[in-house]
Amino acid sequence: MKHPGMNSLHLDILKEIGNIGAAHAATSLSNMLNKKIDMRVPKAEMVTFNEMMELMDGPEKVVVGIYLRIEGDLEGSMFFILPIEQANRFIQRLIQDDRFDFRSNASDIGMSAMQEMGNILSGSYLSAMSDFLNLKVFPTVPGLSIDMFGAIISVGLIEISQVSDYVIVIDTSILEEGLESEMKGHFLLLPSPESFDVIFKALGVE
Repeated sequence: MKHPGMNSLHLDILKEIGNIGAAHAATSLSNMLNKKIDMRVPKAEMVTFNEMMELMDGPEKVVVGIYLRIEGDLEGSMFFILPIEQANRFIQRLIQDDRFDFRSNASDIGMSAMQEMGNILSGSYLSAMSDFLNLKVFPTVPGLSIDMFGAIISVGLIEISQVSDYVIVIDTSILEEGLESEMKGHFLLLPSPESFDVIFKALGVE
């Protein structure tokens, strides 16, 4: 079930914007890690709230979430969600400490590395979006949370004070050179109902 105003062309454009953002983020992360990082967006889709819960393996699934509010021409919430096992592996390599664990042994240095990664990813994506759509978009400072997906997402919903029925989901794959396994995260964009209209207009649809 797609949002009535959203078609596959719009989703292709959102995917393209995602790939531009991913390319910027990959460059910043490569510099930060001193390793070659590749990022791509294999898919962008628009889903209902219930479908999003299924995509994330249900509200009970424990994840690492970066969340922020968007202000300016667009309003709403944005999340970057990573399965906790993948986030653990990534941060362990990043800070070169195999004992790091978001559940039981989360050091300050590992937490701030994750926060910084969230800053880079969300900043790159939003700046690509504002450039491409010619909109002024301002993110608040991202927060970091380790919790059940349902709890993390509810924080954002309280913050936009109204529940939108639709969510834009942008899948993101992050691959570090020399490693077989990629890290698969999801950007979730929850625009306010008015902001959907702004996005459609900017995509060239009345």
